[in-house]
Amino acid sequence: MTTLYTSDHEWIRIEGDIATIGVTDYAQSQLGDVVFVELPKAGRTLKKAEAAAVVESVKAASDVYAPLSGEVLEINNELVAEPALVNSDAAGKAWFFKMKISNKSELDGLMDEAAYQKHIA
Repeated sequence: MTTLYTSDHEWIRIEGDIATIGVTDYAQSQLGDVVFVELPKAGRTLKKAEAAAVVESVKAASDVYAPLSGEVLEINNELVAEPALVNSDAAGKAWFFKMKISNKSELDGLMDEAAYQKHIA
């Protein structure tokens, strides 16, 4: 399993041709207390950089972008029921959606952990 990051503060866990997407701990710390999450519908086809989900906090609403192109396979219904999971476990239980990657070459533009840490420093 490989974890990569976007400059928009999404994390992507790659397992074969399936990507699990969420927001980074840094992103949730900037958002503040998350009160609502809107996720894409399963079956939706997303293009890289397309707005895929929305996170609302007491401070602001923010889009979550598709880090890769592909089809949404599954959403995290637990997150819809309990949006505060983003604050308590951004890199774990608070994943947003899983997608089937349609173009693996898009992985080339993503950052590894070290590059992401430099990006947010």
